[in-house]
Amino acid sequence: LLESDVDKMQAMIEINITALTRLTYAAAPAFVARGGGTIINISSAVAIAPEILNGVYGATKAFVLAFSLSLHKELADKKLRIQAVLPGAIATNFWDVSGGSLDDLPSKAIMQSDDLVDAALAGLDQGELVTIPSLPDVADWHAYEAARQKLIPNLSLNASPARYGIAVAA
Repeated sequence: LLESDVDKMQAMIEINITALTRLTYAAAPAFVARGGGTIINISSAVAIAPEILNGVYGATKAFVLAFSLSLHKELADKKLRIQAVLPGAIATNFWDVSGGSLDDLPSKAIMQSDDLVDAALAGLDQGELVTIPSLPDVADWHAYEAARQKLIPNLSLNASPARYGIAVAA
């Protein structure tokens, strides 16, 4: 944060959030009008592990994941397939542009772009809403998602829990 160029961070927000949102709003009605379609959004593993990279990048990719999950629910009855792909490190020029280096990562952590595409499309064919191409066991994602779903009923209640020691107003 302290060494980041705020204009570059704004450009990242415009690409990763604004452009994706505008493209989705342009495409979704056309897909619905013709009876169906598929929207594949590229998020990142940092959407669920933001401490790995720059905070703004992680936040934009968390938006992509949240937006995709919401679209899936909002458009469920419209014959639109939604997929969020959460790749880890991919051997692309992203690292040069971002000021990082693939040399800083273990080779077993770096996927080739062709493998990413193949895994993402296989995940789509298998009906995955969220595809994490490098995740060995999909049960790990299912457990994460089940824990997230378990939180939902308690995210907005009329009183604070006892652990905060706040007396409930009469």
